[in-house]
Amino acid sequence: MASATLRRRLHHGDVDGRKYERYDATTDSDTLSEPLLGSSSSNDSKAVYNEERTLEDIWEEERKKQQSHWTLIFSQLIAQWAQWIAKVVFGSGSLFGRFLSLPHIGSGGRLLPPPLSLLQEERLRNIKRRIEIPFDGSRMEHQDALRQLWRLAYPQRELPPLKSELWKEMGWQGTDPSTDFRGGGYVSLENLIFFAKTYPESFQRLLHKQDGTRAEWEYPFAVAGINISFMLAQMLDLQSGKPSTVAGIRFLEFLEEDEMAFDNLYCIAFQMMDAQWLAKRASYMEFNEVLKSTRTQLERELALDDVSSIRDLPAFNLLYKK
Repeated sequence: MASATLRRRLHHGDVDGRKYERYDATTDSDTLSEPLLGSSSSNDSKAVYNEERTLEDIWEEERKKQQSHWTLIFSQLIAQWAQWIAKVVFGSGSLFGRFLSLPHIGSGGRLLPPPLSLLQEERLRNIKRRIEIPFDGSRMEHQDALRQLWRLAYPQRELPPLKSELWKEMGWQGTDPSTDFRGGGYVSLENLIFFAKTYPESFQRLLHKQDGTRAEWEYPFAVAGINISFMLAQMLDLQSGKPSTVAGIRFLEFLEEDEMAFDNLYCIAFQMMDAQWLAKRASYMEFNEVLKSTRTQLERELALDDVSSIRDLPAFNLLYKK
């Protein structure tokens, strides 16, 4: 037998942790195949061919498995994203819903309120009518309202005449309360009555100045209430056709759920004003400054994103403090 130099090459394919090997033997003159198993030279070529096909099939099967695996992962991710987007867009308090209700900028830089429901329109008309009614001391209805306020403020005391020095104890500037209403109108008396009936403990605390260390020259309770009504109507832009301030538009949202939103805001503003008064250690001559600070704070709270009702306002809790 002629001498020949045999060169062997070992090929490895690592598939699923199993190792496949094939030796190729070559001589200088011929190319020979040496199978791992079997001794028949006539089947060598066929054996190698079958083995190579088996490796290709295995690799193809593995490739398909990997493709299916990643397809499943991507489909799961897409499903999760779809669920998240659905919650954001259509869920309660959704970004989409908020976007639809957001005011838009109109001419002159004023905000355009979103469309109002019939209920909001009706309640807005009602509060507009209320703030346009001036106090009239000659009307029996208005006189009776003053008497009702006294009974709520001092349930154990005798009702005084409509002109009496005793009215000064409630914080009216003169003996005749009807002269103090001015721009506040009849709605300011309604606000005081609502405050006394709805939040009696808070009303009594402010009336009798029971919270904190008080000034020697305190603000007059009743007249302060009239000023708060006037401030609130201005802040909410209720004298215009439709409110176009941030606070005013938020107030329109409150009207959908709360017919007495204006009166409830009044009570919060009054309690907030007293808290500002104490924090500033203010005295009578600083009342206007305190009222401006109160308006600023209330506007800031009305602009908070997570406020959707009167009860969401941080200052609402002041009405129930002990």
